[in-house]
Amino acid sequence: MGTSNDCSTAVQEVCVRAGIWNLKINFMNKNQKPVLTGQRFKTRKRDEKEKFEPTVFRDTIVQGLNEAGSDLEAIAKFLDSAGSRLDYRRYADTLFDILVAGSMLAPGGTRIDDNDKTKMTRHCVFFAEEDHDAIRNYAQVFNKLIRRYKYLEKAFEDEIKKLLLFLKAFSETEQTKLAMLSGILLANGTLPATILTSLFTDNIVKEGIAASFAVKLFKAWMAEKDANSVTSALRKANLDKRLLELFPANRQNVDHFAKYFTEAGLKELSDFLRVQQSLGTRKELQKELQERLSQECPIKEMVLYVKEEMKRNELPEPAVIGLLWTCVMNAVEWNKKEELVAEQALKHLKQYAPLLAVFSTQGQSELILLQKVQEYCYDNIHFMKAFQKIVVLFYKAACDWFVESYKEDISQS
Repeated sequence: MGTSNDCSTAVQEVCVRAGIWNLKINFMNKNQKPVLTGQRFKTRKRDEKEKFEPTVFRDTIVQGLNEAGSDLEAIAKFLDSAGSRLDYRRYADTLFDILVAGSMLAPGGTRIDDNDKTKMTRHCVFFAEEDHDAIRNYAQVFNKLIRRYKYLEKAFEDEIKKLLLFLKAFSETEQTKLAMLSGILLANGTLPATILTSLFTDNIVKEGIAASFAVKLFKAWMAEKDANSVTSALRKANLDKRLLELFPANRQNVDHFAKYFTEAGLKELSDFLRVQQSLGTRKELQKELQERLSQECPIKEMVLYVKEEMKRNELPEPAVIGLLWTCVMNAVEWNKKEELVAEQALKHLKQYAPLLAVFSTQGQSELILLQKVQEYCYDNIHFMKAFQKIVVLFYKAACDWFVESYKEDISQS
């Protein structure tokens, strides 16, 4: 009996141990399943991290450009086909660095591979002839590339902005070629005029690089299109009033800009800036006049103020008279009853006719004032009955002003 009990106890112990062993095996099996020899674990694509290898990309592009040689058609075809194999989106800055400068550029514009000619190519914009037609041919390469890979458009815009910040690192001939390329691409719409904001950076403005570059760029632009194309693009980008910023602070005036650009053969742009500055001045003048009219300032004070502004901003009389008429007519709230408007208009204009008379002493000024009166009466039909009386009123005011001026001159002499 004792032996039997001992056996059963031993068997139970063995079973318990076996059970624990089985549990261990099962637990291990859940965590690590047997693997067949030669099987490979596959990482999900979303978990893969692609290596950033711009140098490998550079080597491929440089090799392709060197093999294509100076044949720009072959270069365009290579770039077209390479886009299906290479990641242009990822390495856009490297791609455009090479196409413009022939190698990768470090921050600041220095060439990373300047000492290793095998990592560079001479088949790029900076090694092209300094000739408008030659640069235009390179511009066509960029046009074709960006039309084929539309996603490169923004990257190319950012590249040009970056290169404009690096101008100081480039030679004068490289700056010229980049200016010509930018001007041509601005003309055909590949680049927006907003890239020019990079030229307002202090370090290139102080050195005189910004103004010199802008002149070359605008010349290339106008060689492709006309001056209206340039000015309308500048307005659209809100740069028409910022052109003076191409010069250092002590030279930011219309006269210096006009002289610089006229001597460079860009009189159209100097005239454009004068007009824009004049428009800005007129808006300020109109705002101030409306304020003074609302405060019912004396006529003599307003005459002195307008004359000072005309002298300071070189505003001609014909440019001022129309503005004065608008201010005077906006200074009152007109009666809604038709039969009372004519009387109200004559009373109001009689008060300010001397002011208008002072600034309508020239034939052209008188004609402009008369046209303004006609237009106003035509647009506001209730004033039509008062038109003739307004003209007579102005005539008498002009005569009175001439007589008064004559008397003042006599008394002073």
